[in-house]
Amino acid sequence: MERKTGYDGVVSRNLNRRISRPITRVLAPTGITPNQVTFLSFLIALLASAAFVLGHNILGGVLAQFSSIVDGVDGEIARLKRQASPFGALYDAVLDRYADAAVIMGMILWSLRFERWPGTWPIGLLALLGSLMISYSSARSEASTGVRFDRGVASFSTRDVRLFIVMLGSLAGQVYWTLALLAVLTNAVVAYRLFFARRELCG
Repeated sequence: MERKTGYDGVVSRNLNRRISRPITRVLAPTGITPNQVTFLSFLIALLASAAFVLGHNILGGVLAQFSSIVDGVDGEIARLKRQASPFGALYDAVLDRYADAAVIMGMILWSLRFERWPGTWPIGLLALLGSLMISYSSARSEASTGVRFDRGVASFSTRDVRLFIVMLGSLAGQVYWTLALLAVLTNAVVAYRLFFARRELCG
């Protein structure tokens, strides 16, 4: 979860929270901290990447989605225990970016091994770049201009949505086309955000 933004994507609202909240209720009475949960979510994403590399696309997709679910627990625990902090938000955001990169790299390697479509590396790297730029454009826009991409087309392709797409594509055994969809979707949304921000700021 991106604790700094304070809003959820459509998958988090309608699916992930239904699972993360019971997990939070179990973990809240323990001594676990939000940052420890953040690191756990990161480790699950690394396991997802490893599963792809080892040829287990279904397991990789399920673990990627589970990482997304656990990623919501850190913010919930932070609020319940009143342990939210600027460092926690930064730590969460940085580990999320590493986790995204690991999952996509695992998918690229799986696709190269098991699929025969052209241009896997360029498409995979575009998916990776787009995923990173979605997060960067959100953070930079809010910090520099106060514009928040939390509604409409500009809010598409949030991290919860991307990892849900990863799961669906991996379960279907269509990792290449999942990467292609992520590449198009993320970069198109970033381009739209630039247009949207220019219109809002420059008139």
